[in-house]
Amino acid sequence: MSARHRNEASARNVTGIVLAGGRARRMGGTDKGLIPLAGRPLAAHALDRLEPQVEAVLLNANRHADEYARLGARVVPDTIDGYAGPLAGLLAGLEAATSDLVVTAPCDSPFVPADLVARLRRGLEDARAELAVAHDGDRLQPVFMLVRRTLAGDLRAWLDGGGRKIDVWLADHRVAEVDFSDVPEAFRNINTSEERDEVESQLAAGERKP
Repeated sequence: MSARHRNEASARNVTGIVLAGGRARRMGGTDKGLIPLAGRPLAAHALDRLEPQVEAVLLNANRHADEYARLGARVVPDTIDGYAGPLAGLLAGLEAATSDLVVTAPCDSPFVPADLVARLRRGLEDARAELAVAHDGDRLQPVFMLVRRTLAGDLRAWLDGGGRKIDVWLADHRVAEVDFSDVPEAFRNINTSEERDEVESQLAAGERKP
C-alpha cells in the first residue's frame, strides 16, 4: 500500500480542528494564530500540516473570525463562555463534526507531524481506547489528540461543571499514549515573540520547512 493510500485510510472519518481560541497572554494578548510567520499567519502553517491528514478541517477561534475564515477552514467558536482553554476548543470541534473521530492541533505549532493522525489512530485502535494522545518521549502533548466523538456529551458536562485541566479530564478516560519520541521537535510551539523570531530565522536559513 502506498503512503498516499495509507494517508487516505487514516484520514477516513476524521475531522481536524486547529485550536486558536486562547487569549495568548504570553504574546501580550495578540491573537496568536494571526501572527505572521514566514509571511503567513501562524495558524495557516498548522492548517497546512493537518488538512492532508483528515477528511474535513475546522478552526476554533473566538476573535477575528473573518480573518481566520480567509485561511479556508470553517471557523467554530467555543460554546463555553470565558475562554475555557483547549478543551473548550475540542468540544467545539466534537459538536461541529459529523465524523466519528476528531483530532486537535494547536495554532502555535507550525511543525505538526505529517503522520500525526495515522499514528494516533493506530494507537487508539490497538488499545481500544477512547482517545489517543501524543508523547514526545519526555512528556505528553495533550493538545495533539485523537478523540472519539462519543465523548462530546461527557466533555460538555465536565466543562459545564467547571472542569478545565486537560490532565484531570484525561485521567477519567481510557487513553492511548502514542510514542513520537523520534520527532520531538515537531511539537515545538511559539509562545513568545522571541520564539517566533528564532523559528523565523531557522526557516529563512532553510533549517526547517513547515
